Amino acid sequence: MSTTADHSTARLIGRDELNDIEAILSVTNTDADEVVHAVKDNADALFTWDYTLARPALRKLYEKAKTGQWNGETDLPWETPVDQEAVVLANQMNAVAQGQAQYPDHYVGSPVEKWTDKEWMEFGVESQNWTLSQFLHGEQGALICTAKIVETVPWYDAKLYAATQVMDEARHVEVFAKYLDTKLSGHYQINAHLRTLLDDIVNDSRWDMTYLGMQIMVEGLALAAFGFMHQLTTEPLLKQLLRYVMSDEARHVAFGVLSLKEIYEQMSATELRERQEFAFEAAVRMRDRFLQQEVWDHMGVAPRTILPYILSDPTRGLFQQLLFSKIVPNCKKLGLLDAADGWLRQKFTEIEVIQFEDWVDTGVEYEELQLSA
Repeated sequence: MSTTADHSTARLIGRDELNDIEAILSVTNTDADEVVHAVKDNADALFTWDYTLARPALRKLYEKAKTGQWNGETDLPWETPVDQEAVVLANQMNAVAQGQAQYPDHYVGSPVEKWTDKEWMEFGVESQNWTLSQFLHGEQGALICTAKIVETVPWYDAKLYAATQVMDEARHVEVFAKYLDTKLSGHYQINAHLRTLLDDIVNDSRWDMTYLGMQIMVEGLALAAFGFMHQLTTEPLLKQLLRYVMSDEARHVAFGVLSLKEIYEQMSATELRERQEFAFEAAVRMRDRFLQQEVWDHMGVAPRTILPYILSDPTRGLFQQLLFSKIVPNCKKLGLLDAADGWLRQKFTEIEVIQFEDWVDTGVEYEELQLSA
């Protein structure tokens, strides 16, 4: 990500308008059949010979992580049968009960206006496959990034905790892959916007950028997405799987907040502006990935013909806004919202997510998840 003095939206996200459909669709996977993806890791592996426990809050998280390990193979009821079509119907009914329109009138005049129940059902099934696939790819990104944090963070306490998160992320990759393979009906390649973001996080040489990109932005959004699905789904295996993963993820984000709060207090306004830009660019890329372009392609609908309806659908807009309900309060707790003349506050206001700034931050939420476990 650039660190020049140009703070324009075009420079940061590649377009002037947030909803520029052609610009959004220009980010594509150039090799859909790729199996191995190489990214240059421009970071130094740091040894530390200072083994004093200077950060008791991080040590407390490390102790909780050691006792909070669960076994994805034996602690989940994998014998549970999953009927994807029944799950789609149940989710739709649950969404309607929560006040969300099933197929809003907003889509009249669109390419899906005359879709039958059969086509909507197929879309629902493919959407399940796509969503869990992106969860899986994101968790592998977290696995790679946390392994990098073990290498690059200069603090002993943080290295110990990050090592437990590597195990957590390996387990998350394992359970999402198994759920896709044994309970659903297909995989999707990684979304191009998500892949670009993960590439940037791995590629950046600064250890705190790995924290910000993964621990705050990607993990924060994942926690919100998991919570949304956990609330919506009635499928018991997935509900329990998500509950376990959410407990881990809240601890991971809390780890990021604890670590970054200390380092950000020592940074200049110029350095903080770079972090603000990083956070904004990551937020937009994650927003773009939830447009499900790959599912529309699979269904024979050109994404550029349906995206205008999706982007202006108030129901969809609410869902996408809620995804940032974990990110914004954590950015505020880190001091990023109002640092450097409040640049990030202005940008989060522009993408209509600033209203979440006073929602519960993940440190508090982690304690609540532990009490309810």
